[in-house]
Amino acid sequence: MSPMRNRHLTALLFALLVNSTGAFAAGDYKPVTDARLKQAAQDDGWLMYRRDYTSSGFAPFDTINTGNVANLKTVWDYKTGFDMGHEAPPIVNGDYLFVTTPKNQLIAFQASTGKQLWKYEHDLSNTGLKTICCDVVNRGVALYGDKVYMATLDNRVVALDAKTGKVAWNEQLNAPDVGYAMTLAPLVVKGMVIVGVSGGEYGARGFVAALDAETGKQVWKRHTIPAPNEPGGDTWPEGAYKTGGGAAWLTGSYDADTDTLFWGVGNPGPWLATLRPGDNLYTDSVIAIEPKTGKIKWHYQYTPNDSWDYDGTNETVLTDIDYNGVKHKALVTASRNGWFYAIDRTDGKLIYAEKFAHATSVSGFKDGKPQTDPAMRPDVGKEVFTCPSFLGGKNWWPISVDPQTHMAYVPTLHTCMTMKGATVNYKAGLPFLGETFKVVADPDNKDTWGSVQAIDIDTGKQVWRHPSELPWNGGMLSTAGGLLFSGSADGYLYAFDAKTGKVLWKSPQMSSGVLGVPSTWKVDGKQYVAVYAGWGGGVPIWGGDMAKDPRVKNIPLGGHLYVFSL
Repeated sequence: MSPMRNRHLTALLFALLVNSTGAFAAGDYKPVTDARLKQAAQDDGWLMYRRDYTSSGFAPFDTINTGNVANLKTVWDYKTGFDMGHEAPPIVNGDYLFVTTPKNQLIAFQASTGKQLWKYEHDLSNTGLKTICCDVVNRGVALYGDKVYMATLDNRVVALDAKTGKVAWNEQLNAPDVGYAMTLAPLVVKGMVIVGVSGGEYGARGFVAALDAETGKQVWKRHTIPAPNEPGGDTWPEGAYKTGGGAAWLTGSYDADTDTLFWGVGNPGPWLATLRPGDNLYTDSVIAIEPKTGKIKWHYQYTPNDSWDYDGTNETVLTDIDYNGVKHKALVTASRNGWFYAIDRTDGKLIYAEKFAHATSVSGFKDGKPQTDPAMRPDVGKEVFTCPSFLGGKNWWPISVDPQTHMAYVPTLHTCMTMKGATVNYKAGLPFLGETFKVVADPDNKDTWGSVQAIDIDTGKQVWRHPSELPWNGGMLSTAGGLLFSGSADGYLYAFDAKTGKVLWKSPQMSSGVLGVPSTWKVDGKQYVAVYAGWGGGVPIWGGDMAKDPRVKNIPLGGHLYVFSL
């Protein structure tokens, strides 16, 4: 055999070997287009934080179903080496999987095998992390074109080549070390990477910003606390808007039919409401935004003049409902204040609100506006006992809405709190609260810190409930296989019958408790389900009596990604 022919044969054999071991050719990555994002609900991958623009957390896959879910096994796993909270879902395009860790590492894997393709480690060596609430977490990435995008703790958005991990651009949105940070997963809409900022506990003035996906150039920036000359500016005392909070620290939703972006806004600063009389727009609200310009179309405020850190950042799921025989294009959300809201997404009018947790501070509604109980308002020298605690009836971990059952699945906390006012002065980089507090057990749920519950979205009423002695801090994933997946604080991934709440499968115990958001995808017709174990976040830091409970206090730490399949 000639040397030349031998070299050709060797090259051919090498190429076959490379392909058989799962390596990728340059053409293996399918670009994520606007059309694919618009149709993400039907994609075999998991293209964005809550799967699709409606934030449904529902996948139309039934390969894994109620009849065979008991056969799920771990097919690959990965230890991150971090002992902080792990909150990101795996984001999947084809056979590429992207997942972030605490402190802004981004890792790409082959989705079907777990083969590591590349790792990006963001440089935080010159960044003070002491002003980041709560825990140095990250909630995932966005995909567009051939790039993957991550928001960072030092207020940057980084774009990387999805195939290689090479940095395409790295843009600073705000100076680090002044109480601002970004922990959310970006959302891409019409070629713009949209992010929001954290920092409401430090008097940061919240904002939502849009960057050009190709260049990183800022397209617009919308502050969530209006200046005096802007609509809503008169709901603040003079000068208070500059330190008014309103962090926009969770990923929004998008209605392509009306070209409207929906974004949740967090608590006002300082916490003590008597220091800032007025409704304090747009804190504790959902705002409807024109994506081209950042203009606010309308808002709905869940908790006016909030004095309990009830936020309004929780995800809004876009869904159609039939309430009392009238059909509505709605958005639904389980608010921190303990109420489950259905709001008309075309005009921001309240359709209904129903309690899903013990709620005393927000006592009812008048003309569609929440009413708060003056007796539940703390002040300097006045301590109150109120429910839920500032951790909320539900915190950031997302609900899922299943179009087959027409139910929302809500990870619920059962806590109350004592809270008392205190004097406070603003200083950049220091907590801006003006209140002391202690999380305690809910007297209506003495033996359960948490639960999973199903709510009929047409009525807001509970259908079933799975109680938990430990807090339930895992996100929700529902599928066309009739299943609901969610992870528990003691380290199990559960599969519930979505209709009844019956536990159909429980994984072997994982290495840590679950804060992570599960996702599911298909490669070559095979369905996978994955979730992060990695306890941390706000509960161990701020959880009061709940955090001191030995069952909670002794939850082991350590980030570990688990991928399951049949």
